[in-house]
Amino acid sequence: MLASLCMALGLGACDRQSAPEPAVVDDAAPAPAAAPAEPGATAILAATQGNAVNGSLRFEAVDGGVHVTGQVVGLAPDSSHGFHVHETGDCSAPDGSSAGGHFNPAGSRHGRVGSPPHHAGDSDNLQANADGVAAVDNHLGGATLGDGSATDIVGKGVIVHAGPDDYSTQPTGDAGARLSCGVIEAAR
Repeated sequence: MLASLCMALGLGACDRQSAPEPAVVDDAAPAPAAAPAEPGATAILAATQGNAVNGSLRFEAVDGGVHVTGQVVGLAPDSSHGFHVHETGDCSAPDGSSAGGHFNPAGSRHGRVGSPPHHAGDSDNLQANADGVAAVDNHLGGATLGDGSATDIVGKGVIVHAGPDDYSTQPTGDAGARLSCGVIEAAR
């Protein structure tokens, strides 16, 4: 009977069970949180004048330093190469010299990671395979990433050298000319 009365009066709202409820819009609801920025940093290595060495690197903060992974190509087959973070993120000089010396915020002697003393920018040599490709899986002891401290490597240069680092000759390890240079940039 109620349904007949509602129909007669044109009151469709009487049958609330079958009518959908209108959506409630809350304009004051907060927007969804943005995804956190990807941690870490990257560097694209470009060949210095007269060389063909290039590559890409990824840097991640780990306990006690920074872990570096990536690949370097264009090296001589089965060769060993010094690999360091340098004090300036400037690769504009044709020979890479604009990157300055090794990154050394503590004023330490040059050496090998894991055997103090060493620069925060010191790293183990890269080893190229028979195809002239080096898989990078290195550690930078005492370096930090993106924290703004004196040991922060974001904005610094990274260099692949022509020869191996002997881990003892001061202040550079006698690794020779600079084959490629890149700038360490925070991941976006």
